[in-house]
Amino acid sequence: MNPNLQLTPDGRLRHLLTLEGLEPALLRQILDKAEELEAATQGPEKKLGLLRGRTVINLFFEASTRTRTTFELAAQRLSADVLNLQVSASSTSKGETLLDTLKTLEAMQADMFVIRHEASGAAHFFAEHAAPGVAILNAGDGRHAHPTQGLLDLYTIRKHKGDFRQLTVAIVGDILHSRVARSDIHGLRTLGAREIRVVAPPTLIPAGIEEMGVKVYHSLAAGLDGADVVMLLRLQKERMLGAFLPSLGEFHRDFGLTRERLRHLKPDAIIMHPGPINRGVEIEGDLAYGERSLILQQVQYGISVRMAVMALILGGEA
Repeated sequence: MNPNLQLTPDGRLRHLLTLEGLEPALLRQILDKAEELEAATQGPEKKLGLLRGRTVINLFFEASTRTRTTFELAAQRLSADVLNLQVSASSTSKGETLLDTLKTLEAMQADMFVIRHEASGAAHFFAEHAAPGVAILNAGDGRHAHPTQGLLDLYTIRKHKGDFRQLTVAIVGDILHSRVARSDIHGLRTLGAREIRVVAPPTLIPAGIEEMGVKVYHSLAAGLDGADVVMLLRLQKERMLGAFLPSLGEFHRDFGLTRERLRHLKPDAIIMHPGPINRGVEIEGDLAYGERSLILQQVQYGISVRMAVMALILGGEA
């Protein structure tokens, strides 16, 4: 994939397809903008006029309530007109191609498409064929990337832990199928995290992941030892049994975060999860919203982060 596709000739963001290859200054600019917008929308009036007159279309080929809703809220709080399309039940099921869909919707004078698709590279395909002035935001494509989730995870970590260069981050769970893990790793490396660990059974670790600059652990206790941040990933149950895991119960026994296992973390460590949570599998039930958990804050921050990306691309914000 061409990483420069998402930048203008002067280095500004044109599309957001992946965090891979983006400069540290650009990531920090997005996080700073999110902080500014979060502060500006804390009062009773949550709407800003930055995207008034613009049209954003959420084009979801995969079902998603949490991600689609936060993109919708982000666009609405910038005063954009928003259209939500669940495409699996619409034109593509009647034989229309992806390109037909894009061009038809472009004709309705859309300015931005937020796209989720089960195929890796789908957002990149749309960006390659989008008309000049039309932006593409990747809301998750296959196993490849989920860049706004990665950004909101970075935002959460920076807000609560500060300087990335002092941090050890443990990512635990289904690394193999996770686009979130890949986006988090790219972002954490770019911003200089001291150490990034991936923790999972061998069947859920992709071959060669060490080349991304991470350390691989197959023991949860060792992987959590002295960590500042633990990022739990959702087990995708439909893919987990059989070849990957004997059972969900066995995964929880060996890799689930429990109150007893918290002792391996630093005393002020934080717990994160992109959701939705499988309670009793990735995490013990009462820890999910406990004092160390930032899971609900991640959802809240996701709106500000998505507003920041939209404002920087469509609003001409610097």
